[in-house]
Amino acid sequence: MTSQLILSLISGVFIAGSAAYLGTLMLSKKMAVVAGPLGHLALPGAALALVYGFSISLGAFPFVVGGIVLIWLLEIRTKLQMEALTAIVFATGVAAAFLFLPIDKAQAALIGDISRVGIDATIAAVILGTIVFVAVNRSYSKIMLVSIHEDLARTERINVKLYNLLYLSAIAIIVALGVDLVGGLMTAALVAIPAAAARNVSSTLAQYSLAAGAFGVISAIVGILSGAFSGLPAGPLVILSSGVIFLATVPLAKV
Repeated sequence: MTSQLILSLISGVFIAGSAAYLGTLMLSKKMAVVAGPLGHLALPGAALALVYGFSISLGAFPFVVGGIVLIWLLEIRTKLQMEALTAIVFATGVAAAFLFLPIDKAQAALIGDISRVGIDATIAAVILGTIVFVAVNRSYSKIMLVSIHEDLARTERINVKLYNLLYLSAIAIIVALGVDLVGGLMTAALVAIPAAAARNVSSTLAQYSLAAGAFGVISAIVGILSGAFSGLPAGPLVILSSGVIFLATVPLAKV
């Protein structure tokens, strides 16, 4: 096993595991699809990274974070649904991306290229993935209550604006990291499919979050190894592996 493959596996495990764990909140809040538009919002940064030769996730990060902050501020100001604001912001970002996205290098931005991840990007994936997991884990019940009933959360003296910002920031980090693994087109699947599979086999909230993280990690390992040995892009293989896991859990779904 080469050192490059080891770096790819480490990055993939931390990205997919934290994304799947976060996905349990997003699925509960019916917001898993928001990760897709935010992945598209990362495209302008990915385009700049490809043009100037630095990490795609590093290029994507300021654009995704900026978009998240803009969505949060617009939600406070306009009271529009977060999904609607996300669609508006992402459409603008995609339009900007295609003005200068190099067509000959578009594949890495669209479907990811974890096989070329460097040591710096791997360290960033480990640190940021861990931060997302710890932050979400410590705030899980409060974010869940905010997502279910904001007025009730306020009566419990929960700072709704703060926890919405924390939640959106976690999504931004995962989306930016996920561009390296599965590109800007498939980030929604990275968070949604493992969480959906976990829901099929879980009876408690603890089982749900643990199973989602495990399914995310397994899909990343299988997809990256399959890509290394077949020569096919790892990003789509990660998502296909996740899809196979989901289908395998369907007969076990608790109705």
